[in-house]
Amino acid sequence: MRDEVTTTLARFKHPLRYVMGGLYVVAGVLHFLVPQVYVQVVPPAFPRPLELVYLSGVAEVVLGLGVLVPRTRRVAAWGLVLLLLAVFPANVYMATHDVVLEGVPEWASEPSDAATVARLPLQGVLILWAWWYTRPDGAEGA
Repeated sequence: MRDEVTTTLARFKHPLRYVMGGLYVVAGVLHFLVPQVYVQVVPPAFPRPLELVYLSGVAEVVLGLGVLVPRTRRVAAWGLVLLLLAVFPANVYMATHDVVLEGVPEWASEPSDAATVARLPLQGVLILWAWWYTRPDGAEGA
């Protein structure tokens, strides 16, 4: 059974890399197109929120592209793991402070408590997804 799961995972690893890389590049570009939306979720205790938004945007673009290149894939994947850990406080802040987002469509301006709390374990899934690419090909079951 484990070999079947490993084989199935291996089959999806390559195409999902392009999905993941693309999602990070798009998210990173959005940090520059609508930075004020992202600034709103930076916890107030963090200094220079706009600069942090731009920095995380650059990181998302660079690391998203990096996972697409075989030579940089593993390092970029570790970078994504670290980035996801670094932005986790923003998700906690959203879940605990009823953040109302300005500059987004009305349906997204007041995320529900369920949605903001659901983002917390989703961050763990994203971390595991990035971690998957820190592993050499063929090491899915290891």
